[in-house]
Amino acid sequence: MPTSAVESTAHWQTVDPKCARGLIDARLQLHHAAQLATAIGISYLPKRADDSHTNLEWLPSLRALASRVVPLSSAFRVAVRPSPFALLLLDERNEAAASFSLHGRTIANAAQWLRDLLPTVGADPAALTLKRHYTIPSHPVAGGAAFDEISESAFEELARWYGNAYLVLTGLAGVTPKASEVRCWPHHFDIATLIEVEPARGTESARTVGVGLEPGDTYYAEPYVYVNMYPAPPASRATALLAGGGCWHTNEWLGAVLPSSRLRAADQRAQLESFIGSAIAACTELLMDGGRSTRDD
Repeated sequence: MPTSAVESTAHWQTVDPKCARGLIDARLQLHHAAQLATAIGISYLPKRADDSHTNLEWLPSLRALASRVVPLSSAFRVAVRPSPFALLLLDERNEAAASFSLHGRTIANAAQWLRDLLPTVGADPAALTLKRHYTIPSHPVAGGAAFDEISESAFEELARWYGNAYLVLTGLAGVTPKASEVRCWPHHFDIATLIEVEPARGTESARTVGVGLEPGDTYYAEPYVYVNMYPAPPASRATALLAGGGCWHTNEWLGAVLPSSRLRAADQRAQLESFIGSAIAACTELLMDGGRSTRDD
């Protein structure tokens, strides 16, 4: 898979397949903490129909997920850093102007810290809202429990996964026509790019291939890379062999997946890129197969 200039500032970090299924609590805490960054987009940016005002960007230099820039008198954004686990107020140069360690603190503590700082960048603290129009998986921190970074290695492993995904996906998007920017979406917490595919023969309907990393969910209790397509064909048509140890997921949604526990100890990036390449080819072929891709044979 071709790469891009992003490699000059980011490098693949080896992940441990053996601990893939031990990241659930850290992932849920990080998901809830990330809503504090998403709240900046909800509170201070114009609403976009595709909800992109709420999404987050991975910043390799900080190893953190950051909100979109709010262009006030002092442009700023807010980021959550998995390891060390903290909330960051960033300036127009994406440098941390202030940080707030989340270990032992609550969501309410973090929100108050933000409200205290927002006037320094020209933002009305009263406008900050933690209300959102979607739900995320539950965790005690949502009910007032303190964040707990006692498993530092789990948060560090999540940071490696997001960094690796950003590296690979940005390289892919940089050389793929009609690929979207790489962003983390706060609802499902996946980091992904969406590729527009030429309409199928005889149709004008939009067709897309999504490529991303999901850090874990109800389907897989571990990070996994996915490639899916829209509109999805019947599952019976997904028969192409996938490289790199990938498989087809057919429960409630259709897509190619590579769970992190299937990664080898060595050559992980090559394995992942081989899987993604084969999965994109398979999904694109299904989409280009005209009306047959949206109905049973």
